Amino acid sequence: MSYDAPGYGGYPSAPSGPPPANHLVWAILTTLFCCLPAGVVSIVFAAQVNSKWQSGDYSGAQKASNNAKTWAIVSAVVGAIGGIIYLLVVVAAASNS
Repeated sequence: MSYDAPGYGGYPSAPSGPPPANHLVWAILTTLFCCLPAGVVSIVFAAQVNSKWQSGDYSGAQKASNNAKTWAIVSAVVGAIGGIIYLLVVVAAASNS
């Protein structure tokens, strides 16, 4: 048995392939244009992806990537719903005057 094998104090070998997408651009855009609180959560998870990948926490990097994507989607959906509600209120106010 080799001491370089993972779990024996050696360095874990990096999985083949690139790191998971961090979705940082999408997180920033949804923060600016959709829903600030959910977008900030997305940015936090997006910022964790590369550092976890570099430190060897490959499953953590994948989980952070998935969380960043999920929160960016939540931010976009909440922003779209808020925009639709705003539009309905404006149209209703214009028709009453």
